[in-house]
Amino acid sequence: MRNIKLTKSLLYLMAVGAGLVVANNYYNQPLLNLIAKTFEVTESQVSRIPLATQLGYAFGLLFIIPLGDKFSRRKIILYDFIAIIAALLVTAMAPSLWILTVSSFLVGFTSVVPQLFVPMAAELATEENRGKVIGIVMSGLLIGILGSRFLSGLIGEYYGWRFMYYLAAGIMVVYATLLYYKLPNVATDFKGTYAELMRSLINIIKKKPEVRIAAIRGGLAFAGFSAFWTTLVFLMETNFGYGSAVSGMFGLLGMIGALGAALAGKLNDKYNHKRLVLIFSALLIMSWVVFQFSGNSIIGLVIGVLLVDFSLQSLHVTNQNIIFSKNPDARNRVNTIYMVGYFIGGAFGTIAGAYAWEHFQWIGVATLGLAFSVLILVFNTILKSE
Repeated sequence: MRNIKLTKSLLYLMAVGAGLVVANNYYNQPLLNLIAKTFEVTESQVSRIPLATQLGYAFGLLFIIPLGDKFSRRKIILYDFIAIIAALLVTAMAPSLWILTVSSFLVGFTSVVPQLFVPMAAELATEENRGKVIGIVMSGLLIGILGSRFLSGLIGEYYGWRFMYYLAAGIMVVYATLLYYKLPNVATDFKGTYAELMRSLINIIKKKPEVRIAAIRGGLAFAGFSAFWTTLVFLMETNFGYGSAVSGMFGLLGMIGALGAALAGKLNDKYNHKRLVLIFSALLIMSWVVFQFSGNSIIGLVIGVLLVDFSLQSLHVTNQNIIFSKNPDARNRVNTIYMVGYFIGGAFGTIAGAYAWEHFQWIGVATLGLAFSVLILVFNTILKSE
């Protein structure tokens, strides 16, 4: 089956692509102030945009990613790119907040391609370097998440938020062309119907405790992460008087922390997963303790961003390495369950973060993130996964 070799060029094509595609989901966060001014709405109303995007991503994971265990991933990916480009163009031209909300949901729904790349890379990798390969692809993904904020903040400041989405559509056209010529066709394992494929997700949830607890850990971690990035632009403007460009600059700092995913992947190939989960969860808690004292300190925010990005991504790589190694014949489906939990957590964190900011300002957001992080250790202790 798997005579296809995972070359460095293919690995880095997927890693770069993971970043470019997932970036579509995060361009809106540094642009929220500009969007609010365009449609003359409040901060809480405009926060529906990232919420819709994250919910769309969760639904896309649920209904699209399992197909990777049954149908040609190459065909799924190439057809999906047509939908991504269309959704981005509608977003760029949206005449109202309602249409922008719907198109943002569709951007999230279609931009799930990275979650087909991750299990594909894990499948083509050898047992000895699987953690390293997952770490490289996930580094590309997180760099895309954080780099998107820098790019959109800068573009929004000088050219407006709509131009950012036209640019994103153009980037997708170029990358889809590269995939058409370079992406291999990997054989699939599942032979049942689509209905049976979807029902198997329920069986996996019931029978695989390591998948359940990984989804809880990931969801709680990403909830805090989403609360931070949704409210950072408001903190920058309210407490420091900075616009979207400076808010986006924090994405560059996060990219440094994101490079830690490759290190985390190597550690996963050498050390006990349970111990790594505890270490990375403790670092995540530490990052939110730093944020508690950083409402008026740029230096504190810089330190906190580096810590939160590194610890989140390292925990994420560890979670995925655990579930992929234990479920080699259902990697797309276990990744679906894990990532749906991950982005449901992100959607909840977006809502809770906007509420915390509106009523308690930055101390409320920092306390919320700290609570989410502590709950990771609580659930990890109560629930047995391995």
